[in-house]
Order: sequence, then structure tokens, then C-alpha cells
Amino acid sequence: MAEPRPLSIPVILGTARKGRMSAHAARLVHGELQKREGVSTELIDVGSLSHMLDDNGQGTGDPAFAASMNRADAIVLVAPEYNHAMPGLLKHVLDSCLQEYIHKAAGIVAVSAGPFGGTRVIETSLPVLRELGLVTIFWDVNFGSVDKVFDEKGALLDQSFIRRTGKFLGELIWMAKTLRYGRENIAV
Repeated sequence: MAEPRPLSIPVILGTARKGRMSAHAARLVHGELQKREGVSTELIDVGSLSHMLDDNGQGTGDPAFAASMNRADAIVLVAPEYNHAMPGLLKHVLDSCLQEYIHKAAGIVAVSAGPFGGTRVIETSLPVLRELGLVTIFWDVNFGSVDKVFDEKGALLDQSFIRRTGKFLGELIWMAKTLRYGRENIAV
């Protein structure tokens, strides 16, 4: 019997700001995903994508991003909180696809300079992800006071985030497997 295709779970770094601490969180999650058997992952930086900024909607985005979303069984969004919501560039990038997301799992890793860990970016992102056809998991990872979690070079200072990230990824992988089975075996 042929080996099943590995789960494809890209990690999307959702900000292009200079000095972004979110990059450290994205690299941590990406690294932990790489350790998972049966998972293929890539780190996608929204700041390096080529998107049309004078239009929106299906087909206006980076073709490589759309192909990654089409292959994906789940996605991880690593998003800082900008004024209680996800960064506008991340929303624009996500809006460039639609059919690629249907019945696929999504998890949110929130990053904040403040003590609340980006809870508001999670809260305001859930209806957006649902509208895109994604199925959100109930575990999140919140990097609050991020400058106390990572040093300026990206070294993890708080090892409890390994366990938290592991719990998050376990749920995401379970949901990705379940939804893949559904997409492949159960008619809508």
C-alpha cells in the first residue's frame, strides 16, 4: 500500500513590519512542525509575496501562495495584533484565495507586545477565517509580552511555549487529518 501524502501545513507570518517579533514565533512554530512525522511545512512571509494591491479577490494574489493554499490541509497564521485585529496586509493576502481554503483546518498564533497575548487578534480573526471556509481549532498559542518570550535574536526564553505549541499542533494535526478524510471520502 502506498504511503499517504504528508499533511501540508504552511505557517504564514502575517506582518511585514521591520523589527517584527512575530517572526520569532513563526520560526518556532515552523520548527516544531518540521519535527512532526507525516507533516510537510513551509514558512510563508506575507512581506515577500507578490500581490496586486490595486485589486482584490480570488486570483489577485501570488500564484505560489495560491498553490500552497491549494496543497494545504491546514494553515497556521502567526499574527500580531494591530489595533485589535489582524494586519491589513494579512487580510488582503488571505482574501486573494477562497476555494483553496474550503474545509481545511486553521490555527492562530497571536503575538503582542502587551500582556494580553494578542487575544483580540484571535477574537476578530475567527469570523474572517470562518467566512473563508476554514475550520478553526479551539487551541491557540498566545505570545503576550513577546519581548520576554524571545530575545532580540529570536532565542526562546520561556520553554513553556514548547509544550503550549505542541498541544496546539496536536489539535491542528488531528483536525487536518479529519477534514482531509472528509474532503476525500464524504460528499457535501
